[in-house]
Parts: sequence; C-alpha cells; structure tokens
Amino acid sequence: MGDPSRRLLLLSNGHGEDLSGSLIGQELQQLGLEVVALPLVGHGGAYRQAGLPVLGRTREFSTGGLGYTSFGGRLTELVQGQATYLLSQLVLFFREARHCAAVVVVGDVIPVLAAWCSRRPVITYLVAYSSHYEGRLRLPWPCGSCLRSGRFLRVFSRDAFTAADLSHQLGRPVDFLGNPFLDRVLEGTPPLDRQEAGSPIPRLGLLPGSRLPEALRNFELMLQVLTRLPADLQTSSGLHLDAALVGAIDAATVARISRPLGWHLEPEGRLLRGQLELRLHWGKFPAVVQQADLLLAMTGTATEQAVGLGKPVVQLAGGGPQFSPNFAEAQRRLLGPSLFSAEGEPGSERSLAGTAELVGEVLRQLRHTDLGERCRHNGLERIGGPGGAARMAGQILQALDEPSVPLQ
Repeated sequence: MGDPSRRLLLLSNGHGEDLSGSLIGQELQQLGLEVVALPLVGHGGAYRQAGLPVLGRTREFSTGGLGYTSFGGRLTELVQGQATYLLSQLVLFFREARHCAAVVVVGDVIPVLAAWCSRRPVITYLVAYSSHYEGRLRLPWPCGSCLRSGRFLRVFSRDAFTAADLSHQLGRPVDFLGNPFLDRVLEGTPPLDRQEAGSPIPRLGLLPGSRLPEALRNFELMLQVLTRLPADLQTSSGLHLDAALVGAIDAATVARISRPLGWHLEPEGRLLRGQLELRLHWGKFPAVVQQADLLLAMTGTATEQAVGLGKPVVQLAGGGPQFSPNFAEAQRRLLGPSLFSAEGEPGSERSLAGTAELVGEVLRQLRHTDLGERCRHNGLERIGGPGGAARMAGQILQALDEPSVPLQ
C-alpha cells in the first residue's frame, strides 16, 4: 500500500457507473494519485480493463444490479444472495476507506450513504440521478442530508438542469462538468469495413446491450424488426446495417439464434436474409455509434453515449431485467427529444412493426428536416461535451489540496 495521503478509493454500484469511475480513475492516476476501485455490483470489468486494482472477490448477478426496476428483479436478487453480497462489500469498503485520503463515489444513495458513514472526505458524481425525470429531483432519504455534509468536498451532477436544481435544494454548489462515459465512445477507432466517404446511403447501428442472456433476447427482437423495415430499406443500397456485439455473443451463437428467424451467417460476419445484409462487429462499439446516422438501441449507458454524440435513437423495449418498458420510459424523460419509441407490448407485432416504421420515419426526418441539428443540441444539453473525466479529476485534486482537508 502506498502513501495514504495520495490514495483514493472509487466506490460505484453499476456497470455504467464502473465505466465512468474507471475513466475518472485513469485521469487521477495521470495526476499522480494512487487509485483503487470497489464495485458493489458485478466484476468491475471496466476497472480491470483500465488497469485499476479491484478490491475483494466480486460477483455477477443476473439482474445486473438493476433489479430495482421491477418487483421480480428484487426477488431474484434476494434469491441469488445479492443483499448478503452487498453487505460483505460494504464491510470491505469500511475497512479499506480508513487507509485512503478520500472516497470518490460514482452512483446513487447506497454508496453515498456508505461514504458518509466512513467519515472520510468524499467527492461524488451523481450519475444515477437527474431532474429531467420529474422536473425536480427528489433525492431518496438520507441522500440529501449526506450531500449537505461538510464531508462532501465536491458534488458533480450528470446535466446542467440537475446541477441548478440541486444547488438550490442543497444550498451548496453542485457542478456539471460533463459525463466521463462520453469520452470512451469518442476514442479513435478505425472505420467499419464498409465505410464509404460521403456515401448518401444511411447507416443504422444496432445496440442490443452487453449483459447475457438479455442481450441475446434483445438481438433476436432487433432481427425481427429488420425484416419489417419498409421495402426501400431492405437492400444494401437503401440502408447499411451494423450491429455492435460483445464477445460473449460469438458467431456460433448468432448463427444459432438467427437461423430460426430466416437469417444465414456468411463468413466475415455477414448476416443475410433475402436482400437484407447485417454486418456484425465485435470490439468496434465506438465505430458503430460514431458512423451511424441512427441507432436502434436496447441499452442504458450506450444509448446515453449515442445521444451525447448527437445521434437520434429508436428504442425497442424488451422483457428486461434492464431494458424493460419502465426503464425505456424513464430513459425518454432523461434524454428527451433524441429518443423515439413505438407503442405495443415487448415482442408484439404492434411493437416490432411500429419500430420498423419508426426507423423509416426518423431517417426521412434526418434527410428533410433539422432533426440532426436538434439532436446535436440536445446531446450537448443532456450529456455535455467531451473531457468530463479530466475536469472531474482536476477538481478532485484541487479539493484534496485544500488546507482544510485532512489527508492522513
């Protein structure tokens, strides 16, 4: 263990939170600080990928830590032992926090309360909360009291509207510095195989998600939507189709789930059905999002990243546990006019056909209206520009260097 006065503990409670935490952590390392991470949900893959030490033995749960979106999810968490696991992680947190200069929270009320109880200086990024949901943020008890405490050196919000709302509610400055998760999708990446400079053919990117088995079910629904697209979009000269897939959805799995739906997998990741051609991409998520004109998405953080890039997004609600109709509806309130959604129960003909029709309508609006400009403006307003992680890291270092902060 290094110098405790330069050691920070990142505490997060979700996969998207881990991603933002890892990006902040990398920036803090570049400023000369030692950073360790403690994810309360899942294995902390984003931290490991970023080369940040992850404390303790981690576990993954089928709800992805998002069981609060449904009663069934809560029951599943209890059966799988997530409550017991969370307690064990919190015990580890209190033990490790004593040896750190400060705690950096990325998440919601649970890590906020834990950080307050640790009696260490705290900096928090409230990525899970936004005033856009209801017009005025109702922080769960006792989150507000914790955030008013002098132990919280800085409070960052996920959008400007929330920063203004919370500054008024808490009687202290709450800053919006951007969202670190946007930085990951802006990373330099080679173009997709079929990229044609200046091509008038629109591109539709598919984002089925990353957590199995939900992502597989999502991908099946998306394949059904594609077969219902307007006739003029069902050829490679009418629409380019690209899917961003995680490694767990390998080619063999794609072939198995797509064959009953009439698709055939060709070499080099080409999925064919009649005149439809869908290109499959692994490890090229940034390229798929950057180069798409429109996204068809069933994701949380990835959809926010797409909106941050100024892209319109058509939602397709599924059976959950994450991307359920309730989650999709909340996401529309969060991200505003960049999102479009058809009506109908998940998997119903009304939903599938309506989504396919909506894809055609949004592409038409992109060609003939100012929709693209409106989405770019909305992305800046709701997500912010790039560089959020670096700005937060700079503020964290400044807070630690203030004379009143105990560093031992």
